[in-house]
Amino acid sequence: MAKDKAADRVAPEQLSRESDPAERAPGGVGLLIIDLINDMAFDGAAEMAEAALAAAKVTKRLRREADALGTPVIYVNDNYRQWRLGRNGIVAHCLRSNENAAALVRRIRPRTRDYFVVKPHVSGFYATSLPALLPRLGVNRVVLTGVSTEICVMFTAADAHMRAYDIWTPSDAVASAQPEHSEWALQIMRNSLAAEIAPTTDLTLEAWVRRGSRASGGH
Repeated sequence: MAKDKAADRVAPEQLSRESDPAERAPGGVGLLIIDLINDMAFDGAAEMAEAALAAAKVTKRLRREADALGTPVIYVNDNYRQWRLGRNGIVAHCLRSNENAAALVRRIRPRTRDYFVVKPHVSGFYATSLPALLPRLGVNRVVLTGVSTEICVMFTAADAHMRAYDIWTPSDAVASAQPEHSEWALQIMRNSLAAEIAPTTDLTLEAWVRRGSRASGGH
């Protein structure tokens, strides 16, 4: 159990690096993967399963782009009432939960080098280490992916907006049980939270990073 809890924590050395943040987060960008490690044990999970897999496929492509660009990858994940579990335990719990959950985890399972922040409620910023971690990585612009668009993604976007983060929520990298709920949530993010919602077919991660680099004068 101690080993599992240690895997969940953000290592102190990750928080205390004093190198130029721009070297760790080009363009100030961090990729957040919200609740795609999921036990799929909630009302509407069956209806969302296919859309969640599709969003995970797009997110995995963004993750590959992030690796190439040096963009930090941060999983922001519910604990599904498994209060004693950290990263490894949550992944194992979801793999055991049901086939829909296992398929999702297999598609987008976190790697050792990825950050993993456990959240107790819908927003990734509420009672988590995320508000401390992002500045230490030089992140002031976030890409939000995951599920559900109208709940955890949107509440995380609202908290990011209140903290003056630039937001891109790719419309093809998020999912809901009902597509119309996803659409109205995206429109709220665009109209009320100043978020970019272009799909990855229209905007690449590299272009989003370049946009931030230009805004900061290349630093």
